[in-house]
Amino acid sequence: MNPALAATLQVALLLVVLGLAYVPLGDYMASVYRSERDLGAERVLYRLARIDPKRQQTWVGYALAVLAFSVVSVLFLYLLQRLQGVLPWADGKPGINPATAFNTAVSFVSNTNWQSYSPEQVMSNLTQMIGLAVQNFASAAVGLAVAVALIRGLVNRRGDGQLGNFWVDLVRGVIRILLPLSIIMAVILITQGAVQSFKTGFDFTTLNGASAHSVVGPFASQEAIKELGTNGGGTLSANSAHPFSNPTPLSNIVEIIALLIIPVCLTRTYGTLVGDRRQGYTLLGVMASLWGIMLAVSWYFESRTNGVAAQVAGAMMEGKEQRFGIPASVLFAVSTTGTSTGAVNSAHDSFSAGGGGVLLWNMLLGEVAPGGVGSGLYGILMMAVVTVFVGGLLVGRSPEFLGKKVGQNEITMAALYVLVMPALVLIGAGITVVLSSTLDAQGNGGSPGTAGSIHGFSEVLYAFASAANNNGSAFGGLTVTSDWFQSSLGFAMLLGRFLPIVFVLALAGLLARQRPRGAKADGLEPAPGQEVSRLGAGAPRTSTSGPGRGGDAVSAGAPRTSTSGQGAADGDADADSRGAVALEARTDTASTLPTHGLLFGALLFGTILLVAGLTFFPAMALGPIAEAAL
Repeated sequence: MNPALAATLQVALLLVVLGLAYVPLGDYMASVYRSERDLGAERVLYRLARIDPKRQQTWVGYALAVLAFSVVSVLFLYLLQRLQGVLPWADGKPGINPATAFNTAVSFVSNTNWQSYSPEQVMSNLTQMIGLAVQNFASAAVGLAVAVALIRGLVNRRGDGQLGNFWVDLVRGVIRILLPLSIIMAVILITQGAVQSFKTGFDFTTLNGASAHSVVGPFASQEAIKELGTNGGGTLSANSAHPFSNPTPLSNIVEIIALLIIPVCLTRTYGTLVGDRRQGYTLLGVMASLWGIMLAVSWYFESRTNGVAAQVAGAMMEGKEQRFGIPASVLFAVSTTGTSTGAVNSAHDSFSAGGGGVLLWNMLLGEVAPGGVGSGLYGILMMAVVTVFVGGLLVGRSPEFLGKKVGQNEITMAALYVLVMPALVLIGAGITVVLSSTLDAQGNGGSPGTAGSIHGFSEVLYAFASAANNNGSAFGGLTVTSDWFQSSLGFAMLLGRFLPIVFVLALAGLLARQRPRGAKADGLEPAPGQEVSRLGAGAPRTSTSGPGRGGDAVSAGAPRTSTSGQGAADGDADADSRGAVALEARTDTASTLPTHGLLFGALLFGTILLVAGLTFFPAMALGPIAEAAL
């Protein structure tokens, strides 16, 4: 088949599946977080952990719960690795050294899954199953919970500062979203030939008569959650290029769908929970535009034949898996760097200077195209807050977001969020490149200004961009087993994950304490013509019914106001057959900047590019751009 046709068909299949899943999965995730009922298994967990699921938390309580859970997770995973040698099912593998154990524990708890080791040689199946795989579920659920907490801050109409209950959000994210999807995904992979075994390996004889040993284990189950949770850490060094984890071209496209499906559908969840689907469509449009542009540019560079080897082969096949070829490799690479997944089915270090630069740039955008599970949504919402503030000042309108004012405190939290990742990347890379020991760790070197020296700098920049953005992929030419890299990258992952989360929750708390225009002083009494109903989370919701309209508005554990009548455009937001969806009150007026539509989408798109460009263009010019120009 013609490569261009094959590539087009793969992208078309991907878009069709995502389009079919967008409405049902997005609305289902919205229903998960606004449901008043707890499942039987959830009630058992709450009882065992002595958690009151009805108790609400302010942003401080929510943030402390996130941090406490994460600290305990890091300690557990660290001890599990250190004690691996004396635990069952170790298969002769000793305990992990302290530096690697620290780096790995932080990596998986922070949803980064950076791996500075060969998993099949270092990690036992027990460590993989009860340690790394569990954190794949937990870290993804934390991202979902933080995103939902931010939405609750936006839709809270009482001004009481409540954001829900982290423990309830965590449990629901795992049990109702991630676990069912992972089971479906694992079954599909098994039907394609992915390995799922409780054995540790088998011996075999090669074609030349030599004896060899191959490891096996529960690969399909971990492959499923590593993609769905945008984690990326594999059970094999070759990651998703290994036939035990990704056996066929069909399984490859299924894995690409898996790593995109939740971040994409969360924009629908957002639109449903705030009561205005146009808000979600606008975010989706920005994400899709960034993803499409990155895919097209990377495809262009990888389709050219630069260098003697590529010209002889007729294509840029170095580092590409033969089963997938260039189109599927580029599609996977752009999607994995745009979603903070970090899984790979090809060697990113072997991409052309331009193609590898696109993958690096994809992360430096803040990974909002479409970003990680939960983190992509709250990341682009933080950029939307910045856009509202800047756009409002430019056109002389009040900076408001869904009826909530964006003042000094709110924009400070958003600005701090934006500054964390660039500071970690630039400071970390800057210190590293001046260390004499770095030259020994680089697989590429040479005199300053040569291609090898420039690519060596790109490898360091890529490493810190990957760590600070919680991606986990790497340019493989850099050896990161030294104590400096283990500790510096570990702290970059730790701070790159949890400092932004604190700023997100702080902003959510500020927004949740605001009462939108027209709200009563106590935040509980409805305006004339409105009626209040109670949600399971203990927060009222407000709706207005006009002639011929019925039903009630729903929200993410917090109230939202809805109106009907002429002028309430966007038929997509009309109440469905169950009366579960209604329009949000018109919070955009002549004095505010609308946060939906083509204009706001273009402003948001430009803001994302401008922030990344002003911050990282000098570093990119010293690395991938200079290398591509040679």
